[in-house]
Amino acid sequence: MSTDHAAVPASTVLLWLPLGAGDAGRCVRVNGRVFEAAVARRERRRPLELYHSALQVRLGVDRWVVEMAPVWSLDRPDRGVVGEGPVGARLLGRSRWFRYEVRCWRDGVIPDAAAAVDSPRRLSTDAAAARRVLELVGAFPRATWGRDEQRTGDMWNSNSLVSWLLARSGHDTDRVRPPSNGRAPGWSAGLVVAAREQAQAVLTA
Repeated sequence: MSTDHAAVPASTVLLWLPLGAGDAGRCVRVNGRVFEAAVARRERRRPLELYHSALQVRLGVDRWVVEMAPVWSLDRPDRGVVGEGPVGARLLGRSRWFRYEVRCWRDGVIPDAAAAVDSPRRLSTDAAAARRVLELVGAFPRATWGRDEQRTGDMWNSNSLVSWLLARSGHDTDRVRPPSNGRAPGWSAGLVVAAREQAQAVLTA
């Protein structure tokens, strides 16, 4: 990481990626559409396109990719894994096929970045905020992907990681929205948990 952060450009950039983008995502796309169709019917609305999100953080010449993905989705030993969690159920998480990983990957890649919609979106050029995102990644709560263990009214997933990081690092999340005719399940869960943690920090200060 560059030593003189104040003297170099910085940015926090958001990417919106269609659920199941990429050649290997057909099963994810199909399951996502079935899930969204069921939710839309329950909420009496039309189905929307589903998106997951990732971040690119730059401090001068240094760049990181921050995202949450299945453990098996990328076979690279240098992909910046800072933690893992279960998918679907805690018991299932004993298998690598039902675990996710949180990545903070220096000079990394987002495999389906070419499919990003209405992206990239530069959210900030503040070096302190960008640095705070990187500092917080390792503290992300490892709740079960696809469940609502935090009782937020929304599932926990990759969007929860991104919204949690942005809220905890001081970025303005009020103006962040998924692409037109789309939604991002899990986004509000990250915001709710971040707000709880910040409120608790104030009470204990």
